[in-house]
Amino acid sequence: MTAAASTTTPISALPAREILRRVGNGDLTVEAVAKSCIETIEAREPELQAWAFFDPDLVLRQARALDKAGTKGALHGLPVGVKDVLDTADMQTEMGSPIYQGHRPTIDAASVAQLRGQGALMLGKTVTAEFAGVTPGPTTNPFDVQRTPGGSSSGSAAAVAAGMCPVAFGTQTGGSIHRPSSFCGIVGYKPTYGAVSRAGLKLAAETLDTIGLLGRDIDTVELVAAALLNRAPSETTIPKPRVGLCRTPLWTTAEPATVEAVEDAAARLAQAGATVTELKLPKDFEALAEARDGINNYERARSMAVEWANHAGEISPKLAEIVRKGQAMRYDDYLWAARTTADCRALLNRLIADYDILLAPCVPGEAPIGLEWTGDTRFQSFWTMLHAPSMSLPTHKGPHGLPVSIQLIAPLWQDAKLFAASRWVAETLGAATR
Repeated sequence: MTAAASTTTPISALPAREILRRVGNGDLTVEAVAKSCIETIEAREPELQAWAFFDPDLVLRQARALDKAGTKGALHGLPVGVKDVLDTADMQTEMGSPIYQGHRPTIDAASVAQLRGQGALMLGKTVTAEFAGVTPGPTTNPFDVQRTPGGSSSGSAAAVAAGMCPVAFGTQTGGSIHRPSSFCGIVGYKPTYGAVSRAGLKLAAETLDTIGLLGRDIDTVELVAAALLNRAPSETTIPKPRVGLCRTPLWTTAEPATVEAVEDAAARLAQAGATVTELKLPKDFEALAEARDGINNYERARSMAVEWANHAGEISPKLAEIVRKGQAMRYDDYLWAARTTADCRALLNRLIADYDILLAPCVPGEAPIGLEWTGDTRFQSFWTMLHAPSMSLPTHKGPHGLPVSIQLIAPLWQDAKLFAASRWVAETLGAATR
């Protein structure tokens, strides 16, 4: 296990609102914020290996430029980690692959540009699994370096959990935001599919890929989400929401820690005044796991056509097998998967209308031991397939004292409702981190 955290919270580990408040009223310079991030990264990076690209001089140059800027955006001075599948004009974008070693895009991804335009400080590129897929990078878990941090947004989760930065970009095709958020004990947010522009993202599966955020707390995540979605940030809470307890068809694969987390959350929320009723999904949803594999394989094979044609030998065996399966897949089979998923989306939209949020399992249990696998994606990918916005909250602990999150889901395009209801849930249940 890692050493206990210091009783003095470094600037880099403060909530976003506090950093922005202190910078805004002149108590802190952006350079001071940057130096705190650099100190924390240099102290923890040797064991965690969360960063694929980190240049302290570049960070300080950005910070000094922000301190001199006349116009101050809503995120002025806020440090942000950038998952290394998003383009950055001033940093390498290698996507966890030797094929792109040293690759430097000419422009930023749209999401990165949006945050820069609001004054955010881009710290560096966080480690991703190869092409945001199944082959992990070197990142370890801040709670126990012998365990996976989850993936594919592994570096982002570890960096936030270790206090290197308050928030970082992630992407989710299966479970790449919520799984690492759960394993590392932080908040994960996957927006409604298509809400955040994917321009400048290396696509994996085009009908599933979603850019989201991993952060220290809900308010931090919502501040950044508001900048991305061009809406006003809010501290709104939905007290005593209508909660649908949805165990999903995968419930029998949950470990006791997750069963306890979901059942305990449901009981305590009901005791606090929420209306909690069980939502049993029709049998139609049992086909989603098979459909997800088909869509992922088929679309990945096409998104990686150039890399396969020119650099197949540099693609990991795990990912190469997925590409081969996708190449061999018949179009009719892909259509079955796409139509099955579309039918379930339409059905969910009708079923969820009676609730503010759904409560569901997020991960099978605690982070597994070992770094060669990032964990089971099924509880997260189930909802990713359905395009609804979702939040993972680290509300419980497993038998080894490690975080186990619950997952909350809101109706399509009702991301603001997701934040408001999740805030009440978090306040009611508390957080089970260090």
